[in-house]
Amino acid sequence: MANKNAFAPFEMDFSKMDFTKIFSDYRMPGIDFDSLMAAQRKNIEAVTLANRVAMEGMQAVAQRQAEILRQTMEEASKVAQDLMVQGSPEDRLAKQTDVAKIAMEKALTNMRELSEMVTKSNNEAFSLINKRVADSLEELKKVMQTAPKK
Repeated sequence: MANKNAFAPFEMDFSKMDFTKIFSDYRMPGIDFDSLMAAQRKNIEAVTLANRVAMEGMQAVAQRQAEILRQTMEEASKVAQDLMVQGSPEDRLAKQTDVAKIAMEKALTNMRELSEMVTKSNNEAFSLINKRVADSLEELKKVMQTAPKK
């Protein structure tokens, strides 16, 4: 089967490229290129780690949502069977009202739990990026201090 990607001829595997060799001919006087490349490598590692943390968090949320859906369907089936039991219309109405109240409270609790899971995951990922930005600024500051002054 033919490749349907019109951009396939232009694709490059950047993971196999050594940018230190490519840019080694373009050194600027007074700039420690190796330090800058090391800093950029750390930046990429931090973003990769933050993405992994975020993805794991979203997977946990998706698993919890599936679990909530399964529990909800089981409970709904049980409630439907319970509501089919003969009784006076007043008793059935009272039971339906109780079921609706419980279902609403459970839905709010589940939404709160999922929201907290997403917030926790996002905060962890943001903390990783935030720490790397602070470290990167410190590294840049050191590089600039060691650069020769004109």
